[in-house]
Amino acid sequence: MSGDAAHRKVALVTGANKGIGRGVAGQLADLGMTVLIGARDPQRGEEAAEALRAAGADAHAVALDVTDQAAARAAAERIEERFGRLDVLVNNAGITGSGQVSPQDAHDQVPSSVDLDMVRRVFETNVFGVIAVTNAMLPLLRRSPAPRIVNVSSHAASLALTSDLHGPFATLLPSAAYSPSKSAVTALTVQYANELRKDGILVNAAAPGYVDTDSNNHTGFLTVAQGAEVVVRLATLGADGPTAGFFGADGPLPW
Repeated sequence: MSGDAAHRKVALVTGANKGIGRGVAGQLADLGMTVLIGARDPQRGEEAAEALRAAGADAHAVALDVTDQAAARAAAERIEERFGRLDVLVNNAGITGSGQVSPQDAHDQVPSSVDLDMVRRVFETNVFGVIAVTNAMLPLLRRSPAPRIVNVSSHAASLALTSDLHGPFATLLPSAAYSPSKSAVTALTVQYANELRKDGILVNAAAPGYVDTDSNNHTGFLTVAQGAEVVVRLATLGADGPTAGFFGADGPLPW
């Protein structure tokens, strides 16, 4: 790397070829970071990186299927060879399990009739993928003077919010896949934070809100840029920042 590049923070965002991940990568690049576009499809990852470079970013594609432990380890090896360390990990890659539908229309996730294979697929990406990627990247994060991990969760992960029959989520259909997977992500965030706090690694979960993306057939009312803001804020916390937290745009969320 050149002298200038060597001083840039390096951030990996999984599932960054589109949607919230792409927005997060763009905002981190705007802050002067080198951004690594993690994408299962190498071509789509490269296209996203090229678009960011055209806008002035230092962006590079990294082939990464989060459901494949070997792929996560191989990605870590490539990052080590080229950059030597990792400063920020954003575990953004996720699936709804219901295709491109809004949560209100996710009838196939109703617990009493759900397809267990679908639930397994959702957890494989949304939960086990976080573990696979985080563990593969931890040796590189430990080389950073200020490592940060952000796990992208959801307001639907909140047991307090989703159990309130008079609250804003009362109209959501019960979910045996997506919502529980994101609840697991927030729980996992706390466990990683508790393990890694002694090493100065801050680990938090972010709920971007109902963002206009492919995953909800563009029914969301927030822009990608708006949804990315809380993720970026947690990815750039100072040394006195929180860890083991669950945050939305307006601050801490109930578990």
